[in-house]
Amino acid sequence: MQKTISHLMKPEMKEIMKVQSAALKAIDSFMYSREILHLMPVMLSPVTDPLCHSVFDASIDYYGQKLELTKSMILHKQLVMMADSIKGIYIVSPNIRLEFEECGKSGKHLIEFSQVDIELPRVSSREFMDFTEELYSYVFSFVKQECKQELKKLGRKISVPIKPFKVFDSTELKEKFGEDFERIVSEKEKQPFWITDYYREFYDKQDPETKKHVNYDLVYPEGFGEALSGGEREFEFEIIKRKILERKMDLAPYESYLAVAEKGLLKPTAGGGFGVERLIRFLTGKKHIREVTLFPRIPGEKIVL
Repeated sequence: MQKTISHLMKPEMKEIMKVQSAALKAIDSFMYSREILHLMPVMLSPVTDPLCHSVFDASIDYYGQKLELTKSMILHKQLVMMADSIKGIYIVSPNIRLEFEECGKSGKHLIEFSQVDIELPRVSSREFMDFTEELYSYVFSFVKQECKQELKKLGRKISVPIKPFKVFDSTELKEKFGEDFERIVSEKEKQPFWITDYYREFYDKQDPETKKHVNYDLVYPEGFGEALSGGEREFEFEIIKRKILERKMDLAPYESYLAVAEKGLLKPTAGGGFGVERLIRFLTGKKHIREVTLFPRIPGEKIVL
């Protein structure tokens, strides 16, 4: 308990929370200027993001119905985007991902975190990447201007990223650096960059001709690692169904979602999500994500408050 109280009372926490407040204000201002609508989060659902890696089950039984705690709002975002009149949406969404304890050593994982989740209609992966680069440049510039004293006290200098960001292909990086390519390149680079073409969840689009996955990760430099994950979305029923089965997943939990897709109501979209705490960790230059989280839930550690 004393350790937790000491964490809350650290003098620099005020500066860190000011940076967080400024970053969130900048995100809201940027989205509002683009007519991107702010949605309220969904925290319980019969189905949520399946993720491309295993985590502990995070579900509850409510009157005989199994409800999942939200891992991300990807499927809900696609459903909202059925409305043709919407230019885009975003949510600051609480996410629960009960990661295994080995993730606690990474310095960037929490089992409870907030994600800025974005979805745009009728855009390509490159157009969404351009949108994200503009958003990040705006946020970095705003925080740099508004939090001069706070950043000085924290000993952190922020550089506004130069657009366009570098783009790397995951296959080429893996051939050059091995499985740990993201960490290695993150440590080498001085500005945020993109890595494309990952094999992961069924909802990320795959080009039928090249077989490349039309998705992307934004990665922080200086060894801070992954910032944002996203991609163009599959929206055709037969393709979605096939990809779910290819991943040896049960179709039953996705029954309602698949019914919408079968009616042809899903639209072409692209999107992504980035963790608020990871953003603040990078902006403040902190080694571990616990240092920027008032009540950190680190994988494998006992939760005190």
